[in-house]
Amino acid sequence: MGQMKPTRLNMTAPDATCPFHAPKDHPKVPTEKIGVLIANLGTPDNTDYWSMRRYLNEFLSDKRVIDYPKWKWQPILQGIVLTFRPSKSGAAYRSIWNTEADESPLMTITKQQVAAIKTGLKAEFGDRVMVDFCMRYGNPSTKSKVEKLVSEGCSKILFFPLYPQYAGATTATANDQFFRALMEENWQPASRTVAPYFDDPTYIHALAQSVKRAYASAEKKPDILICSYHGLPERYLKEGGDPYHCQCQKTTRLLKERLGWDDTQIMTTFQSKFGPEEWLQPYTVEEVARQAEKGNKSIAVCAPAFSADCIETLEEINEEIKESFEHAGGEEFLYIPCLNDDPLHIEALLGQIRKNLAGWV
Repeated sequence: MGQMKPTRLNMTAPDATCPFHAPKDHPKVPTEKIGVLIANLGTPDNTDYWSMRRYLNEFLSDKRVIDYPKWKWQPILQGIVLTFRPSKSGAAYRSIWNTEADESPLMTITKQQVAAIKTGLKAEFGDRVMVDFCMRYGNPSTKSKVEKLVSEGCSKILFFPLYPQYAGATTATANDQFFRALMEENWQPASRTVAPYFDDPTYIHALAQSVKRAYASAEKKPDILICSYHGLPERYLKEGGDPYHCQCQKTTRLLKERLGWDDTQIMTTFQSKFGPEEWLQPYTVEEVARQAEKGNKSIAVCAPAFSADCIETLEEINEEIKESFEHAGGEEFLYIPCLNDDPLHIEALLGQIRKNLAGWV
């Protein structure tokens, strides 16, 4: 029987060598490494109609996101939603687009985060650990990055979805795509996924410090901090047992305790409602208006569920939700940026990676 050659290995890599005991005609293989693959939601390639349509089609066709039967949902999606929504979403993206790099802020920030993580891991493990990133929707795809890591000799891959709180529509679908990519590999690497870190002390500390810095620089101390999390249909919680709502509530409680505040100074809300169903409440856009009407004229809003600023924070919170607050009589609106590549956040992420690499390095 002829000798099988491993597929997709980069036999021309600088560190590729012929295995010591192999015959002379054996193909060279790269030095064995460990891969860390960071994953986030995704971003359109551009803001034009067709780029937005491709991105939204992939996103809104995901059964983890919209779980209606195909026969019911696809005619609505293809015939109505994807006819009108790409133009609206494209305009929203253009208002925040990083024109210098010609990419979305999420892409820019993810690159910064990965660069910082690479630096931290290289200092500890040298070239044994490779770090890269992918997007669940759009580019770079999960499949392309799994292929790349395998081709570079990664026999083990740690997959890290950057969602502090678990939800089927975020963490689970990212993991699904990772596992699909593994199914394409003849020589599958060993794999692990990072669990949600919503109650990790270093993550909570990073959140608390970001709030303290923002409050210290504010002209007027906010009357209340709104912790705005991305929403989900209530049905996902009640019928599917999704733990997202509970984990969001716990993050807010731990943040409150770390800050030494009481219940009047902080609350949990949910944003980004889509479609006719009831979603997790209270809705951020309505709650900020209620706060203004009841006399809290100065508020702060943070987004603990987002690891990087994106369309939902830079446009939805800092424009639409801010506008709702001001129209109801609000005066001072302070948006506290996501943790992004803040050193304390990077240390929290590195802590998760170190913990999950145990036994591999």
